[in-house]
Amino acid sequence: MEFCPECGKVLFPKDGKFTCDACGYEKGVTEESKKQYEVAEKVDKEDTVIVTDGNVKTLPTIKVICPKCGNKLAFWWLQQTRSADESETRFFRCTECDYTWREYD
Repeated sequence: MEFCPECGKVLFPKDGKFTCDACGYEKGVTEESKKQYEVAEKVDKEDTVIVTDGNVKTLPTIKVICPKCGNKLAFWWLQQTRSADESETRFFRCTECDYTWREYD
């Protein structure tokens, strides 16, 4: 996410540049910033879980049985999927078959 150095508002890509809607500041779009914006845009537009760059190898693991292949180890993460006053949802991804499932509290 890019921020305007003039007023601090979020910059949005427009016509090949990042533009501030408040003060008109413009900044060139780099490949890295474009990639980050595309990931964030997918999260907003789709009702899916996205782990940045698809690299879950850095996530913590837990001993749990995969319902698809029976493997006993999975990566896990928490995500707020309901209103803020309800507990978050725990997601698991099997280390063998990459099957993803969730656990509600």
